[in-house]
Amino acid sequence: MKVFLFVVLFIVLPQFATALLVTKPVTINGDLNVTGALSKSSGSFVIDHPLDPKNKLLYHSFVESPEVKNVYVGRATLDDAGEATIQLPSYFLALNKDFRYFATPVGNSMPDLYLSIEVKPRIFGLVGAPVFTIAGGAPGGYVSWMVTGVRHDAYILANPVIPVVEKAPGTPYAQGMYVHPGLYATSTNQK
Repeated sequence: MKVFLFVVLFIVLPQFATALLVTKPVTINGDLNVTGALSKSSGSFVIDHPLDPKNKLLYHSFVESPEVKNVYVGRATLDDAGEATIQLPSYFLALNKDFRYFATPVGNSMPDLYLSIEVKPRIFGLVGAPVFTIAGGAPGGYVSWMVTGVRHDAYILANPVIPVVEKAPGTPYAQGMYVHPGLYATSTNQK
């Protein structure tokens, strides 16, 4: 009841409202625009799992970028040949495209370290969990790695993120209006 009364107060008298406290889970079906800072303990997207959309959900944490990127990180110990094959989640290829690779030796210089095999299914490059291989390192060496991929699942293809949008009537901010008028605006009439 308190939340309902506060929301009514905010709508009727917005100048007196300073915060909204919600202590129960909330589901919003549709868009949510926040023009101020969003502080959170954690955050994620949730979609139908690309390999089992009928039975599973897939959660990932947020990454800020003009591209809709996913980031996978880890550490590996190189074998006696100075190589490590890294296994990624089974859904990696269904969810991602346009991969970028990063590998950093830890503790020792490894000037010949390189990516010897790009991401592919484990078994003959045809089936199995996706893997990639780092090579050229010191036997027993330690490597920190990162792989990024651009999402290409059904949801993001149907709802792409458009990084730059013209201000216009019908958008959250019409041309000449500011999200943070105190930072840019010269007139108090601007939003």
